[in-house]
Amino acid sequence: MGKLLQLLLHPTELKAVIQLLAFRQSLHPKNSISTNHPEILIRCYELLNKTSRSFAAVIQELHLELRDAIMIFYLVLRALDTIEDDMTLDPELKVSLLRTFDEKLNTKDWTFSGSGPNEKDRIVLIEFDKILAIYHELKPEYQDIIKDITKKMGNGMAEYILDENFNLNGVETIKDYDLYCHYVAGLVGEGLTKLMVLAKFSDDSLLQDDFEKSNSMGLFLQKTNIIRDYHEDLEDGRSFWPKEVWSKYTNELPTFHKDPTAEFQGLSCINELVLNALGHVRHVLEYLSLVKDPSTFSFCAIPQVMAIATLAEVYNNPKVLHQVVKIRKGTTCKLILNSRTFPGVVEIFRHYIQIINHKSNVKDPNYLKIGIKCGEIEQFCEVMYPSKDAIPEGANKLIQPINQIIEDRKSIDDKMDVRIFFEEFNTNAVLVFATILIIGLVYYLSKMLYD
Repeated sequence: MGKLLQLLLHPTELKAVIQLLAFRQSLHPKNSISTNHPEILIRCYELLNKTSRSFAAVIQELHLELRDAIMIFYLVLRALDTIEDDMTLDPELKVSLLRTFDEKLNTKDWTFSGSGPNEKDRIVLIEFDKILAIYHELKPEYQDIIKDITKKMGNGMAEYILDENFNLNGVETIKDYDLYCHYVAGLVGEGLTKLMVLAKFSDDSLLQDDFEKSNSMGLFLQKTNIIRDYHEDLEDGRSFWPKEVWSKYTNELPTFHKDPTAEFQGLSCINELVLNALGHVRHVLEYLSLVKDPSTFSFCAIPQVMAIATLAEVYNNPKVLHQVVKIRKGTTCKLILNSRTFPGVVEIFRHYIQIINHKSNVKDPNYLKIGIKCGEIEQFCEVMYPSKDAIPEGANKLIQPINQIIEDRKSIDDKMDVRIFFEEFNTNAVLVFATILIIGLVYYLSKMLYD
């Protein structure tokens, strides 16, 4: 009842839910199967649905060329992450598993049943032989990319397992923070980029500059989750906030939720971490502008727009110190629909950057820095996809290369705009019909009562 009331109080979100559930059509049929083991493939997708709330739907709507490869990539990394997250495993065993996990991909029947009974994603390890069966059917080039990223990530994760200080106090410096996020998320962006470029769904330039843009895609998501999960992580006996930041505001990280008088300091710390995460936004938008295939674009864009909406939700929000703060389901539906074109993504980022700016507290130690960063991002959004005729002053040096990006994307976005138009037309028609029906019913009942 509460969720229904939320939708009624936010009519644009109600419309988005109806459009998403009733009229939005996948770009590619979900039931296309190209495998010698259809039952095993179906089971792998069931495992995907069991272990992923955010990525399952968009992965299943990918172009058939990449769908199975990205699904398997996700499940392999989910299995790796499950080992890292399991606090019941002996640290020595955990390190050994992480460092040799890529070698398991050479086998056909490896499984692991030693995870703690409460480990929610242990099923991917128990049934890892099914994941291996489909992995070995992928193109060799796709297998090589998945194995390479698995090796890098496993060894990177292992570096932190035996570090007692990390387990208790998180990382020390912002540089360490970036490195940890690179291992657990930036490498995912690198692997996905290699897969997408190999399939010719993204511009080759994304392979340049040491994967700086793809790394930012991962870091932006990971940092958002780390900020949001402050309380939950502490309850699990760990933390990922960098000491270089939180030590400015407290001597002990748990103080923020244990001491009511520390709320302002806790909010200041949250806001500085949000400021740090916003440093990746420009690379995120540049990256998305270079993704050519529409289904791949949605796959990349949806998590990023969820992240900027979540950052706006957690920014200057005291609830973060006591619980996990999430965006509404109706908002999620609206973001999914509005992020199918590049102009739509830019507009979403612009909207939430403005929300962050408006939520700023003049007493916050980083008030001016947040304002400057939000201004820089708004200006970049304006150049990437202008909302008015005038280009911001001082942006001329950016115009030429970005104009070319916009021109290259125009035909892709125009085709998607046609689909979106008909979806919205059908949704509006249903809403108008329902409104007329309700008004007619109310009128009829009133006549019955008063005549």
